[in-house]
Amino acid sequence: MTQKKNEIRAVKSGQEANENLNVQNTRLRDNSAKIIFEDPILCAQFLRGYVDIPLLKNVQPEDIEDETERFVHLFTEERDSDVVKRIRLKDGENSEIPFYLISLIEHKSDVDYNVVMQILRYMVFIWEDYEKEQERKQEGVSRTKGFRYPPVLPIVYYEGTNPWTAAVKLHERVYLSEVLGEYIPDYRCLMVQLNRYSNQMLMEKEDELSVVMMLNRLRETKDFAVLREEVPPEYLKKVTAQTPEYLLGIIGQVVEILLGRLNVPGEEARRFADQVKERKVGELFANFKGYDVQATRREARAEGFEEGIEKGIEKGLAALVRSLRQFLPDFEAVYTAVVRNEEYAGCSREEVERYYESAV
Repeated sequence: MTQKKNEIRAVKSGQEANENLNVQNTRLRDNSAKIIFEDPILCAQFLRGYVDIPLLKNVQPEDIEDETERFVHLFTEERDSDVVKRIRLKDGENSEIPFYLISLIEHKSDVDYNVVMQILRYMVFIWEDYEKEQERKQEGVSRTKGFRYPPVLPIVYYEGTNPWTAAVKLHERVYLSEVLGEYIPDYRCLMVQLNRYSNQMLMEKEDELSVVMMLNRLRETKDFAVLREEVPPEYLKKVTAQTPEYLLGIIGQVVEILLGRLNVPGEEARRFADQVKERKVGELFANFKGYDVQATRREARAEGFEEGIEKGIEKGLAALVRSLRQFLPDFEAVYTAVVRNEEYAGCSREEVERYYESAV
């Protein structure tokens, strides 16, 4: 009964997070990562399966509380993808460990060389906020010997295709840190790089997050062929068979963002996203050819434009020849002069002669 209640609470929490999603940010790639970490089920799957820390191996969706709004004053358009989570850790089945962990998850689609300093600012604000919260409960507690601040786990979730070349330790961004050593604060970011996970590695997870991460790995139209070849439709059907409807909606949003990134028009992208909501994930990628719709249409328009120009030149030249014949008394001399040039207005001598014959 308790497990069922927890699942219901997780679904309700996910539905509320889904309703509050803002996918209008101009940084669409960051938004797909934001969607992952705002949902408690996907976030729990991430912490259990992609973060090699034993304390987090049993984290459940109901253990995760979103704290992002408390730090929204730190965000800008560039930082709008950041998410701050408070995670309650358990000791055994029922009792909680007498401290809790705040996990800060940083999303990056491009290499950011100042990420360690940005995360440090979050960490300091988190500790200050925690101190104020505890002081409200018991004045002066932060000045006691036994007071401790919660650990902060700094995660950089990187979706870019290029290798991450920025610093992951604070010391790497501070002058003389190798000389002053212990007198300079330091910490290391936990890096999770999407490009290091193959489709086979993701399938071993057998969860909804693996599907979302497969989608986020698609960067070019040719990647769809690889996905169809490596990931059988049966796998996609299996992992989404019991997925809550709201979570299917989230996966559909990721699909829509992905297709927008590949220039698929909004209406067509939404149609594909609706197939996910109808649990047709396997059929979706089995049938999707993965082409850039707008690029294809641009090519078609360009071909039509060139064809139109060619026809226009033909008609214009024929009209010119007829006009010359009508208004110039010495038309034969003009025609001879034109033919002596190897081409006229992009037309060969044979074409000029053909237009001449049609005019006379």
